[in-house]
Amino acid sequence: MTVPMRGSALDVAMDHSDRLAGSLAVPFLAADIGGTHGRVALMRALGGDGRGVETLAYRVFACVAFPSLSALLQAFVEAEVAMPVKHCVLACAGQVMGDEVVNDNLPWSIHLNQVQQALGLDEVAVLNDFEALAYALDGSLVEDGRHLCGPVARSNGPTLVIGPGTGLGAAVHVSGPAGDFVLATEAGQMDFAPNSVREREVLAQIAPNGGYVAFEHLVSGPGVLTIYRTLCALLGEAATLSTPQDVTAAAIAGDALAVEAVDMFCAALGSFTGNLAMAFMATGGVYLAGGFLSSIFDQLKGSAFEERFLHGRSARALLAQVPVWVTEHGAHGVQGAARWYLRRGLSGTAGSRPVAASGVGA
Repeated sequence: MTVPMRGSALDVAMDHSDRLAGSLAVPFLAADIGGTHGRVALMRALGGDGRGVETLAYRVFACVAFPSLSALLQAFVEAEVAMPVKHCVLACAGQVMGDEVVNDNLPWSIHLNQVQQALGLDEVAVLNDFEALAYALDGSLVEDGRHLCGPVARSNGPTLVIGPGTGLGAAVHVSGPAGDFVLATEAGQMDFAPNSVREREVLAQIAPNGGYVAFEHLVSGPGVLTIYRTLCALLGEAATLSTPQDVTAAAIAGDALAVEAVDMFCAALGSFTGNLAMAFMATGGVYLAGGFLSSIFDQLKGSAFEERFLHGRSARALLAQVPVWVTEHGAHGVQGAARWYLRRGLSGTAGSRPVAASGVGA
């Protein structure tokens, strides 16, 4: 999903691998841009196989504090970068439409030509933010996981990375004889399907005339707040909590409506995760990424997540063999983006990948 930003696509495809292969040891920018946080690092390669990366500097920014992505990246460069950088890889929530990365959860649109010109870059490469997280499965993302359910031992097979943050993202990591590859998805945009009577009541309140309601509308940080407000409306009570953090904190403190909202979120996340695990036969396991989930790990552990994840009938035998972990989002996205960028540079394929991106922010 590289977006060459200089010359014609054909010209860049012809000279990209030579330019990048000669600059693998030169520091480059890697950024993981979600709906809430922009995580930016100065990276360089370690060794010659494209797997090792070294973080020279790293910062986390609040996206809403900046008028544009260029301003956010420039703030990092001014604070942390002492020499010119000419290459940048962006792990972005959104879809590339021509020159623009479009996503409902970002505080601003991203115009790639503007980013390139503002920072004086030779090239900007773009991949999905959860695709980047999946590439981080080679490193610390696996090591940081807290076991949630299923077998403790890891096994072979496709692995899922799923993250409810500002939106709901997912990607699939597959290892094979020819190397690893990752599939980005728009799974968070799938239709939400209620499982309980209460969920049907909530869905009817949200969409009284029927129609499309995406999973991420309920299974995300803002989704927890949506569930809470909807439950208040159903019961004729005033909603006193105004942020997702308020709801999770109140649930931990024992507030009845907040507890119900978080429990419903966890159960719906279980259904969503089980659906994807069945679709991709994710015998390698599932990683639920994000600080939001880590903050409610005990509530998630005690919720209906596992029962809803297991589904029923013949699917249960398969899903019972799938381990699930919760891990922090942290710097894994920039690590994965850097690994993807270096590997594609070494193989000479980065410049020839189609222009596309998808997903939601964390």
